[in-house]
Parts: sequence; C-alpha cells; structure tokens
Amino acid sequence: MEQLRKIIEHFDFVGQYQGAEECVTGHINDTFILRYQFEGGPRRYVLQRINQHVFHHPPEVMQNIGAVTEHLRAKILARGGEPRREALRVIPTQDGKLFFHSQEDEYWRAYDYIEGARNYEQVENPLHFYHAGRAFGQFQYLLSDFPAESLFETIERFHDTPKRLADLLQVIKADPLGRVSLVSREIDFILERSADTAIIVDLMEAGDIPLRVIHNDTKFNNIMIDDVTGEGICVLDLDTVMPGSALYDFGDCIRFGASTAKEDEPNLNLVSLDLELFREFTRGYLEMAREFLNPVELEHLAFSAKLLTLETGIRFLTDYLDGDHYFRIDHPQHNLDRARTQLKLVAEMEAQMSVMEGIVQEILTGDLKEGA
Repeated sequence: MEQLRKIIEHFDFVGQYQGAEECVTGHINDTFILRYQFEGGPRRYVLQRINQHVFHHPPEVMQNIGAVTEHLRAKILARGGEPRREALRVIPTQDGKLFFHSQEDEYWRAYDYIEGARNYEQVENPLHFYHAGRAFGQFQYLLSDFPAESLFETIERFHDTPKRLADLLQVIKADPLGRVSLVSREIDFILERSADTAIIVDLMEAGDIPLRVIHNDTKFNNIMIDDVTGEGICVLDLDTVMPGSALYDFGDCIRFGASTAKEDEPNLNLVSLDLELFREFTRGYLEMAREFLNPVELEHLAFSAKLLTLETGIRFLTDYLDGDHYFRIDHPQHNLDRARTQLKLVAEMEAQMSVMEGIVQEILTGDLKEGA
C-alpha cells in the first residue's frame, strides 16, 4: 500500500489516515475504501484510479462529474435535502483540482463515502427496486434543466446500438482469437434482431425523443440504499453521465435489476424477467419522471428494456471475441456467460412484452386518475 499512501497525500482529506481496503466488485475502475480518524469520529473516503483503456480522456470525465454533482447538490440543498448523502461530493486535491494526475500517467479521484447506506449486487427486496426507480427518475428530473450539450461524450456513441452491432460484425470478420465458430447460435440470435437496434437512435435523430442528461449505466448496484428507510438516496458511478435518451437509463436498470439471475449466471434455466420487479421499478421511476417524459418516450419504455439487454449482450459477446479488453473477467468464458445471460433475457422479455407494456399503461393511467 506504499504507492497508495503517496497518492493519498495529494488529496484534501480530513483526519488521520488509518488504512485502506480494495473494493473488487466493480468491472472498470480500481477502487479503495480509505479509513480516517478525525476529531468528530471515524470517516471514510472512496479513492479510485480511472481506467484509461475505457475512459481515454479522464479530465473530461471529471469535468462532467464536477458540473453535474454541483448542479445536483444545489438542487438538493434548495429543497431542504442532505446534499452530503444524496449526491456524490468530489474531494479536491491539495491544489484544488478534481483529480490527481501522477507521474506514472495515472488519474486518481476521490469522493466522500456515504455512510448509513449500501449498494446491492442483486435486488433482495422489491421495495428497494421501487426506490431505485424513484432515485433514477429523480436523478433525471433534477438534471432535466441542465444543458446536455455542454457535457463531454466520455465514451463516444456509448448507447448507439447500431454502432455496437457494427463493432460486433467487425470483430466477427476479424476473429482475432478464433472464437467465432463457438458462438454461431448467439450471432444468429443477434442478427435476427438487427432491425430493433436502430429504433431509438432513429427517433432521436428525427427529434421525436429529446436529448437529455442521463446516467448511462443504471445498474441497481449504482444506487445507495438507506439502511434504515430502504430508500434510494444517492446515484453512484457518474463516469458515463453525458447526453442521451432517458430510455437508456430506464431500460438498463430493468435489464440488470429485474432479471431473476446474476449478470454472469451460466445456468440459463435460471434467467427470466421478474414482472413484479419490473412493475415496482416502473412505478417508482414514473412517480418522478412522468412530468418531463414525452409521449414517445413513454410509449417505448418497455421496449427500451429489451433493447438495452440486447445491446449489453452484443457488448459482452464483442469483448469475448476480441480478447476481453473492456470488461474485467474472472475466467476465460466469463464474457461469453454474460452475453448468453443477456440474450436469454431478451428472449424472455419478447415473450412478455405485451404484459410489460400493459403494466406501463396501468401505471400511467393510475397516475392520471390520481391527478384528475
């Protein structure tokens, strides 16, 4: 931990350093939990090394995060909330910057640790997922007046599903590791749904779906759930906050949180869509987002869950065929397991799409009746 101590010295932490533990649950960045002691008691911080293979311009990532968190904290404070718990707070460096750039060309950043809450890898309580829906809906609502065009695109065309498909086709053609012959069934499944990939992109280009500030990585484990109330209090992992469609955030959280299995479950018989969880998240999300979403966005909510699941399956399969450069893996077939899980979930969503659309309409109709 000697190297870590040298990094820590550059940040404006309060108190006396006590120790650090590495957090190994994330796919992308290297994360450490720091323990400090100061006159008010113990305090923890989060220290992260930004993955430059994924984020090629860390200063732009941090400029986005700084602008968005400042906006969120001002909104939360104005309504009488707790900005220290309800929004991330970037800890500046000793010279007042949002990040530290080391001599080894590494980029480091730090946040306050949010106490009295935790994140979950899977939904254990449907009420938690309802509150996650509220939290992500509120996140979008609080940023609905933020100029989306002022943000950097930290990963170019991140949720451009046609581009993701084109990337896959390019890797299939190159077949750098000779793995294509092992996944012909998965490739055929994706190609049969190629027309679906352009639907939201085309609607955005036509102006029917507006450009908004969105999170772009709304996995359930990116919500801090309060230990006492069970409410979703803070949205984490803002590296991919940038312009996009609100549908991407909704669909990705359903993909991750309403699945009956883990994202890398090898037993596909365990993979399905939990309609109760779909209902709970949708109910919470629309309570906060109904006012600013337009009719075209509302019409495509259920479809967005299928699209984002398909897109994620494409991304996992692409990474598997290309040598596992993007997602952290625990074994050689890890990304393939992930891809197969996503594609199985796509099939399950297709089988239940009419029910999903009905749930959305029931919630919207109920909201309208209550407001009448």
